[in-house]
Amino acid sequence: MAVAKVSLLDALHEHFGFDSFKGNQEKIIKSILSGKDTFVIMPTGGGKSLCYQLPALMSPGVALIVSPLIALMKNQVDLIRSYSSKDNVAHFLNSTLTKAQIKKVRTDLLSGKTKMLYVAPETLTKQENIDFFKELDISFIAVDEAHCISEWGHDFRPEYRRLKEMIDMISDKLPVIALTATATPKVQSDIVKNLELRNPEIFMSSFNRPNLYYEIRPKRKKEQTIKEIVKFIHLHKGKSGIIYTLNRKTTEELADMLVANGIKAVAYHAGLDSGTRAQRQDMFLLEEVEVIVATIAFGMGIDKPDVRFVIHYNIPKSLENYYQETGRGGRDGLEGICVCFYSYKDVQKLEHLMRDKPLSEREMGAQLINETVAYAESAVCRRKVILHYFGEKYEQENCGKCDNCRNPKEKIEVKNRVVIVLKAIQRLEERFGTEYVVNIITGRTNPQITTFRHDKLDVFGEGKEFDPHFWNSLIRQMMLEGLLDKDIEEYGLLKITEKGRKFIKKPYSIYVALNHQFDEDGGGDDEDGTSGEVQLSADPALFEMLKDLRKKVSKEKNLPPFVIFLETSLEDMATQYPTTVQELEKIQGVSKGKAIRYGKKFVDVIAAYVEENNITKPDDFVMKSVVNKSGLKVFIIQNIDKKMPLETIAKNKELSIPQLLDEMETIVASGTRLNLDYCIDEELDDYAQDEIIEYFKGCETSSLQIAKDELTEGNYTIEQLKLMRIKFLVEYGN
Repeated sequence: MAVAKVSLLDALHEHFGFDSFKGNQEKIIKSILSGKDTFVIMPTGGGKSLCYQLPALMSPGVALIVSPLIALMKNQVDLIRSYSSKDNVAHFLNSTLTKAQIKKVRTDLLSGKTKMLYVAPETLTKQENIDFFKELDISFIAVDEAHCISEWGHDFRPEYRRLKEMIDMISDKLPVIALTATATPKVQSDIVKNLELRNPEIFMSSFNRPNLYYEIRPKRKKEQTIKEIVKFIHLHKGKSGIIYTLNRKTTEELADMLVANGIKAVAYHAGLDSGTRAQRQDMFLLEEVEVIVATIAFGMGIDKPDVRFVIHYNIPKSLENYYQETGRGGRDGLEGICVCFYSYKDVQKLEHLMRDKPLSEREMGAQLINETVAYAESAVCRRKVILHYFGEKYEQENCGKCDNCRNPKEKIEVKNRVVIVLKAIQRLEERFGTEYVVNIITGRTNPQITTFRHDKLDVFGEGKEFDPHFWNSLIRQMMLEGLLDKDIEEYGLLKITEKGRKFIKKPYSIYVALNHQFDEDGGGDDEDGTSGEVQLSADPALFEMLKDLRKKVSKEKNLPPFVIFLETSLEDMATQYPTTVQELEKIQGVSKGKAIRYGKKFVDVIAAYVEENNITKPDDFVMKSVVNKSGLKVFIIQNIDKKMPLETIAKNKELSIPQLLDEMETIVASGTRLNLDYCIDEELDDYAQDEIIEYFKGCETSSLQIAKDELTEGNYTIEQLKLMRIKFLVEYGN
């Protein structure tokens, strides 16, 4: 039954204290009150919950609300009770309740006092509950977080698949309302199909969150990335933020690092008991902590409007996850900064996590990861890419609120290349996905291509002068331009649109910016300690100046550059900006003697650079490590004195051999002598040792890779060369 606008507004004011509806809320509520099946797609922060809460309060009987998370149910029930004078207006029924509590809930339901009952899908699987629900006057059933129904959704729950069957067991005449904050066209069709919604009224709000700023940053070595995060949070001091990571261990480590650096932070993950999780969630909501470091177990349904930043320490496994998680920032319409650290190593980790899953799940997961990678590497407006993913067109050329729009890449003319792509898809009869099409264009064969004789097509190898990265980038942008489409039902097959067919007949000039190319070897967590020896400095210009100065000083002193200062020390100088010899002593790997001997020229260069560029020195920001470095230093020195094998020392401190060698080099550079002859003699004979020492005496580089390449006859490993460099520092550097 339709409800007059005045009574709806009166009800809104009476129950929630609001004077007006947001977006589609009023139309959705009217649809629900008229008894129609309704499908609501409304991004986080749009007021989705109110769409079923108000009709539930206005309708006779009780509304059943299916919700996937216990914490989410409690959060919603507490919220509704806070608006009402009666606690029994809303209840939840799940496995956390005692028998006495269940009895109280049932009594309130039978008396008609309860207007909303939140249930987990598992609650509906129990026959005793279904029998009980049959006795109740149910107004409608709302399925919240409905994307959980779809295997293509970012949070698939198999038990959601059985919802329709269980709803029909209660009554097949009940109106069903499905609600989700994120749903691609594929997921939308899955929801309608699986819930068997009857001619549903579909309300889709824009997915655009204009107040959110999106940025992708390349992920460096672990220590460097954490340092970047700590500096970012210090710049946004006192503001609330969420950091998402891939695993539980990283949430704990990262939270400890933040606390060590004066940031109020806690970890949150599924491995904590429910009491601790609830307590930490409340600490965040009540602003007792500024930052929560979490796995994706945190955040669904959390109603905190003033989260000012959302940081992804790892790339999420799907663009839907990313959208949902970033959507927790700036829900009040004010500032929301979304920063994601991206490295190809993290992508490989996600792929590795899927290795034991069934084939269909692996294929689906790979598609979702590819979409996220495409987003991260894209040089196009990030808002445009996100909205396109959800089936929405963003018309503006420059949103002004993402890194790509603020720092646009140069565009190139690609008319002829676009024709090559469209012709290739035509010749393949629109029956293949991106990877296959790119292989045809670049002339790469595989068993499938030769079996289908596609290597004989006239388009085979027509674009081989460009690499697959170029063609992948171009195909993405052709989709954004509306020249190509991906088939929703047969996920991934490329189809030419009407606009694309017109382009083939009459090509016109088209300009695109090519994707960013991230260094595949430059990122990741470095848990194995195998990444390059040089960290990228916080200030690359100063870092290069310091390297040039070191080279000059090394020539004057007739010593290799690394004897003057290690590259890690220069990197630290370019981060901390020491402008006195006393400040230089605090830099890692710099002893008092070394600071006095070589430091004056370096601090003079830094001081001039700081003044010239009007830099505020980060006096309040010295990255503190959770690890007790002095304790580690003593442990290493004592064990080397005892001639313990390096493998044993590393294992006892949970270090890799490269990490241990880095620590040893810093110890030696700081002026402490280590006698490593006992382990070097096992690795290298006297001739080899003499050859390497002679090389170091005359070398003009700090790169061990260059040393390895130049000392070809010895076929030495990086570890052997590092050991010898430490010995060289002991004998010639102190």
